[in-house]
Amino acid sequence: MDREQVSAPGSAPPVDERRRLPRTDVLLADPRLAAAVRRLGRELVKDVVVGVQARARAGEVPLGEIAERAVAALPATAAALRPVINATGVLLHTNLGRAALSAAARDAVLAASGTTDVELDLTTGARSRRGSSALDALLRSVPAAGAAHVVNNGAAALALAATALARGREIVVSRGEMVEIGDGFRLPDLLESTGARLREVGTTNRTTPADYAAALGPDTGFVLKVHPSNFRVTGFTREATVAELAALGVPVVADIGSGLLAPEPVLPGEPDATSHLRAGASLVTASGDKLLGGPQCGLLLGDAGLVRRLARHPLARALRVDKLTLAALEATLRGPEPPALTALRADHGELRRRAERLAEELRADGVDSRAVDTGSVVGGGGAPGVTLPSAAVSLPSAYAALLRGTDPAVLARVEDGRCLLDLRAVPVDADARLAEAVRRAGGPRGTAGPAAGT
Repeated sequence: MDREQVSAPGSAPPVDERRRLPRTDVLLADPRLAAAVRRLGRELVKDVVVGVQARARAGEVPLGEIAERAVAALPATAAALRPVINATGVLLHTNLGRAALSAAARDAVLAASGTTDVELDLTTGARSRRGSSALDALLRSVPAAGAAHVVNNGAAALALAATALARGREIVVSRGEMVEIGDGFRLPDLLESTGARLREVGTTNRTTPADYAAALGPDTGFVLKVHPSNFRVTGFTREATVAELAALGVPVVADIGSGLLAPEPVLPGEPDATSHLRAGASLVTASGDKLLGGPQCGLLLGDAGLVRRLARHPLARALRVDKLTLAALEATLRGPEPPALTALRADHGELRRRAERLAEELRADGVDSRAVDTGSVVGGGGAPGVTLPSAAVSLPSAYAALLRGTDPAVLARVEDGRCLLDLRAVPVDADARLAEAVRRAGGPRGTAGPAAGT
């Protein structure tokens, strides 16, 4: 029967209930929605209300529940970004923003979100060095560095070095280190865009100090040493060390990639800033949002005169970071161990015990779950070829898609026909939220997940 009800002969036709749809302005006056307008903004809340009204017109929402449904549909913040639990087993997942900030760093960002003394000396009232306390914290973490500077990402750090030191000159680099970084960006293209010329030496698998020495000349800006952080070359190989390159008598710029400031026992093969500077590197560039565990930024550490020269270059102004990044970086350096390092150093036995507890809880709710051993990786262009022993909760494969729709969303991986919730990158205090997300995704007694897949 049509929504327009058939009337009895001689009686007035009934009014379509959809014509009683509350007006938008009336709904926005609801105290709950009015409070949301103050928190999220009128346009965002209005869009949600209009969307629920459209569903009501289609008969999907009762007229008396429009305001309630609109309140339930409101986002937590005015930004579209949604929180995600990283259960992929990739510690530094680029698509998830790489390193998660520590609680100390998040608190620092909130404190810095108002007006701050980012470039002001409150004692004298005069202008001060921008982000001086963050730079001091960085130098305390890397005593081998004479000075430090921060830009907006790792690629920017290398671009600034190339522009200031080698524009119109040559950068000598091994053919085996001409890497491609994320999203199709290639190191040669980045460096050439600065106006520098690349002088490639050696071969893909073998480059000796003599290869570099033969290429040096009056046009040499610096020698570049790049850590191939997202691939490995094995077999008949040879690469020159930083110490060997420093002995050539020209500036050596070392791009270490993953952002370790000091040696890490869990990753003995991963380069770090302290070791490279002690070996003679003039400048080290790195990312802050990888194994350092901080915000996205690019670090430049090294010879004091060289770093000051880069910091005063006109391009440095275009690449500078904001107060929120400086606050998060300083809190990461001064505060407790960040989540990235906690995940890296997690004990496999404890991960297995967590997986077993979660699997047992979920089985009690009717979910086909079991604990399994698996392997995690660093990701984010760090520690290529290194597998970290881990543990996961194994679920039917259909859960992988269902969990992306929960709140918070959960990103898992599918392996051998099963959905794996790898716990290495999941904080311990997120276990309860992870279990609840699985229950919601599976429906009553876990029926939705297993019914949809194996």
